[in-house]
Amino acid sequence: MLPSTISWATAAPAVSAAFLASLVEVVEAFTIVLAVATVRGLRPALTGAVAGLGLLAVLVLTLGPLLDRIPLQVLQLVIGVLLLLFGLRWLRKAILRSAGVIALHDEALAFAKESSDLRGAAARDERHLDWIAGLAAFKAIVLEGIEVVFVVIAVGAGRGLLWPAALGAVAACALVLAIGMLLRSPLSRVPENTLKFGVGVMLSGFGVYWTGEGLGVTWPGHDLAILGLVAFFLALGLALVPVARAPVNS
Repeated sequence: MLPSTISWATAAPAVSAAFLASLVEVVEAFTIVLAVATVRGLRPALTGAVAGLGLLAVLVLTLGPLLDRIPLQVLQLVIGVLLLLFGLRWLRKAILRSAGVIALHDEALAFAKESSDLRGAAARDERHLDWIAGLAAFKAIVLEGIEVVFVVIAVGAGRGLLWPAALGAVAACALVLAIGMLLRSPLSRVPENTLKFGVGVMLSGFGVYWTGEGLGVTWPGHDLAILGLVAFFLALGLALVPVARAPVNS
């Protein structure tokens, strides 16, 4: 249950952003770990994945107490700017992929590539393959997980939403693992670009809001302004897709 000082207008976008962002990142990490398990077995895949999760846990436990020592307004400004840059990067890629300018991310292709790389390593040096496979799983968990940690902290810090945002991330992890273990195949049907588009929109809206809070801006409607900012970036992103798709006249 949310504290009385936290409105659902703030909590719902925060939890949704953490859930959707985590969903995208966990799908990508799961694809690589599954490739490792398929080529070399569960032991190196689980060893690398558990080691990666352990490192992420240390990172969260280290950053959590440090956030309490930073003045709220400074924290809001720094996180707001970083969140805006992060969200715009996701939104830009999603727009370009929707417009066909860059190729869509293909989990089946990523699975095949990772499997091929591991088999190539096996052909070169069988003795070290377990170590290489475990390292691949570790790297996937850490690289994708760091983005999840950042999103959770960014959308949750400053408003007492760290736990709701973290629960959104955990729910995404549980969902991907449950479906992945059931299917035992890459989750290639997940509409990843649509998710990235939505996450980019949400993070950009949060970024502008937190930056404004850090600068002392009084938002009309207070927390409800987040919904307006998210709607603005959604409309902007949708409008830019056909613009990016249109041929440039030389």
